Amino acid sequence: MIVAYIIVGILAALSGIGLVATGIRRGPDAQPKNMVMLIGGMMLTAFGIVLAGFAIVYTNAAPIDLNAGATR
Repeated sequence: MIVAYIIVGILAALSGIGLVATGIRRGPDAQPKNMVMLIGGMMLTAFGIVLAGFAIVYTNAAPIDLNAGATR
């Protein structure tokens, strides 16, 4: 199940990079649509990186035992 989050995160990051590249190629001053492509592409790229990163860390982290702490 976690592999699906990693795949979705990578796909989101790649599509966000594609949007940013397209927005830069067309120039942000040509149309407002291009500025939206830049902003949305950056947001989608960041979301994909965070999603994939958290999924990778979740699979590699040791479980936390909150009941093993010292008693007062």
